[in-house]
Amino acid sequence: MNGNELDGARRWLIQAEDELEDARLLLEAKRYYLTLYLSQQSAEKALKAFLFSQGVKPILTHSVSDLLNLSAEIDPSFEKLKPSGRLDDYYIPTRYPNGLPGGIPSRYYQNADEAQRAIVLSEKVIEKVRNVIDR
Repeated sequence: MNGNELDGARRWLIQAEDELEDARLLLEAKRYYLTLYLSQQSAEKALKAFLFSQGVKPILTHSVSDLLNLSAEIDPSFEKLKPSGRLDDYYIPTRYPNGLPGGIPSRYYQNADEAQRAIVLSEKVIEKVRNVIDR
């Protein structure tokens, strides 16, 4: 990994960590739909940080599940994070009323436990990526 790839990867990881912190704050504010969305976003960006650190370009997906599959091809230890692919369920429906048929995301997502589980899934991804990038 060259210095530019590592620097770029760290920038993506910092953004992922910041978005996870925002998700935690939104959980406290009971804005669960945004907590869910930012949990997905933070895991996505962390996985992209890993892939960028490995020289993978371009990355043309927003799917945590797809990014986990790509990551596991490079480092099989990412296989254990496959449950975090569940975060893909929050990419569109948490943001767009037409992505949630008959519902309004800000009113539909009202489960603190679901939001907390999403944060935990994202934390696991970020921790793994941080450990790999910083070794």
